Amino acid sequence: MQSFVENNRREPQKVDLTERLKNFEEIYRFFNNRDVRKQADRCVQCGDPFCTSIGCPLQNHIPQWLEAIAARDLERAFLLSNESSPYPEILGRICPQSTLCEGACTLDDGYGAITIGAIEASITDLAFEAGLTIPFPSRATDMRVAVVGSGPAGMACAHFLLRAGIGVDMYERANRPGGLLTYGIPGFKLDKAIVERRFALWEKAGLRLHLNQELGGSLSLETLQCDYDAVFLGFGATRGRRAGLEGDQHEQVFLAMDYLTQIQRRAFSENWDHRYDLRGKRVVVVGGGDTAMDCLRTAVRDGASSVSCLYRRDQDNMPGSVKEFHNAIEEGVTFRFNESPQRILCDENGDLSGVSLLKTELTEPGADGRRQVRELPGSDHCVAADVVILALGFDTEEIPALSALGIETDRWGQVLVDARTGATSVDGVYAGGDCQRGADLAVTAAADGRRSALAMMERLLD
Repeated sequence: MQSFVENNRREPQKVDLTERLKNFEEIYRFFNNRDVRKQADRCVQCGDPFCTSIGCPLQNHIPQWLEAIAARDLERAFLLSNESSPYPEILGRICPQSTLCEGACTLDDGYGAITIGAIEASITDLAFEAGLTIPFPSRATDMRVAVVGSGPAGMACAHFLLRAGIGVDMYERANRPGGLLTYGIPGFKLDKAIVERRFALWEKAGLRLHLNQELGGSLSLETLQCDYDAVFLGFGATRGRRAGLEGDQHEQVFLAMDYLTQIQRRAFSENWDHRYDLRGKRVVVVGGGDTAMDCLRTAVRDGASSVSCLYRRDQDNMPGSVKEFHNAIEEGVTFRFNESPQRILCDENGDLSGVSLLKTELTEPGADGRRQVRELPGSDHCVAADVVILALGFDTEEIPALSALGIETDRWGQVLVDARTGATSVDGVYAGGDCQRGADLAVTAAADGRRSALAMMERLLD
């Protein structure tokens, strides 16, 4: 270990630009056995590993599996990696490591952080390729838990319950399981076969999937509470936000998740709305987070004639990951910083023609610590567009069934839970992920799902 002086940080190889824009396949080629050992060997094995203690919401055993894979013990690295994380090969691909584990790495200041995310994904990929698998007990109890929502939180809850021998029935409103991971994150970041492989593993361990079941519709929360020993609510925050601009209800103004979902439905050969076909169109995306980056890079692959991003702050204050920003730049996206949309413009036929803008500047920080935005009078101008995609964040959907059962929510509609267990105000019902904390990271949702699973084990197996 500690070969960081002779051994430089190296990212996984990227597919050639001209090739990767032809399809929606993953753009990174993760490490082989030799390269994963070489990168892991850079770890200094800190006495107090910040990558785990402050960098990882799951507090994964990062130094331990780095040491194991550096020592050529793939099986041990695989088991350690999968002990605390429900799907490390997924989180290794989609987590913003630069602000989490890698941002907390001791080597990040001067030598380049350990490539924790890529190593994490590579370990499980290589282990599955080698025929290794995660041990699940044969059902040891008659207990069953209902999990509502098959996204990151629900997946994590199911994983840890199954590993404890507790049966799980999972209810999902879509045609396929995975939630955000299946329909919201593009294939060039996460191959859907990887998500499908996880569900196949859980089904083999006893998971029962119920698709096209929507809470408050075909699915009764009251019935679930009666029929199961416990219930976990893991549905997401998928209701997109409008900008409140004049004209933003136009049919060619899309919400980000609607667009990404329709394109993924097309990839699955499911029924999809052809209005979302962007071939030959001038596309403008409003927003600067990772969802905006996903929309931008998807539009490029979808054959848009031009793709640009409007963001009202500067590049340094953009919340999207640096890696995704640079990938978007490479792929031909134009970024327009310090631009504030004012209204959607239409031509004499009523077709969308552009966006009216004002220049902005940043002022002193506000109560949230972020510098405030000031629009500059007299700086009116416009950018041409045929389609505008709004990537301005997400809210929790209103579900009357929650209040009908007596589950308490806050003023944003987010489920109130006990911070230690994830228990709601109704006995035996737990919640976690975006429905409880608002739109956040997949890894925090995974931590929430694990928290509730452990609390259920304590309750049911005591």
